[in-house]
Amino acid sequence: MAPSSRLFSLLPHRPKPRILLSFSIPTLFATTMSTTSASSTPPAYPTTPFQPPSPGSPYPYTPASFTRLDNTPDTDFYSTPRFVTHIDDAAIARLRTYYHWNLPREGRVLDLCSSWVSHLPSSLEEPAGKCARGETAGKEALLEVVGLGMNKKELDANPVLKTRVLQDLNTAPELDEEVVKDLDATVCVVSIDYLTKPVEVLRSVLDRTKEGGKVHLVISNRCFPTKVVGRWLQVGERERLDMVAGYLWWAGWRGVEIVDVVEEDKKGNGDDGDAGGVLGRLRGWIGGGGGDPLWVVRGVKAEEETVREGKDEL
Repeated sequence: MAPSSRLFSLLPHRPKPRILLSFSIPTLFATTMSTTSASSTPPAYPTTPFQPPSPGSPYPYTPASFTRLDNTPDTDFYSTPRFVTHIDDAAIARLRTYYHWNLPREGRVLDLCSSWVSHLPSSLEEPAGKCARGETAGKEALLEVVGLGMNKKELDANPVLKTRVLQDLNTAPELDEEVVKDLDATVCVVSIDYLTKPVEVLRSVLDRTKEGGKVHLVISNRCFPTKVVGRWLQVGERERLDMVAGYLWWAGWRGVEIVDVVEEDKKGNGDDGDAGGVLGRLRGWIGGGGGDPLWVVRGVKAEEETVREGKDEL
């Protein structure tokens, strides 16, 4: 795996998303990423249920919330492949453990905003790779991964993808129902902050998901600041998590939860989450802190009458 892309920021106040640069610096203390939890018991992740204060209220965000510093076509921005990872090795290892316990062993999984790597643990990577290579036979369980992304070279390099879809979700938020269908689960890794029409995208994912299927939106604090939606840069981490959870709710997903996969070291933080002041932020920016924080905001496709509740409020 290529070295992680590192981050830097000079923003002086509350923790902002760390900024992705165009160069890479090797991670000094890499974690073996093919491992998953050796325990037979899933980790007890801190989990917070989410429901809007007024569930029947209209969608609270306006188009201004999704304006960006750089409104040039995303096809131009993503035309150059980036064979790097956007969270550190320790976070990737823990994400793989989360996937080990929370993704299905068979069926169809959509990797939304996919790239050259899907971060699957070996327990899922092996069957998905066999399916992608057409090596399954007989009654062997199939795990098919559909990758939807913006760069063909990145998608072609991903060995677990059975199907590859090139699509700019910001101009075409509706998924092709002939290609993306009968989903058992969807994942989206540190990319939901780039979508300017997130509710429309997540509603389309919902419509192509089986009843009981789940979506897992993985969030950290790294970003390309010119391409994330404006509100992402204006609020703190908790507000960003609530915002993404709201995307799911108003798209029609239910059982929405915020899962803390990698608990950020908050020792010395002030009440505003200031990461111990300037020195604390500097340690985090250069990779000397406790590692990248990581959350999963997830939801489930409930029965149709439950799903419809609130969908018409947008």
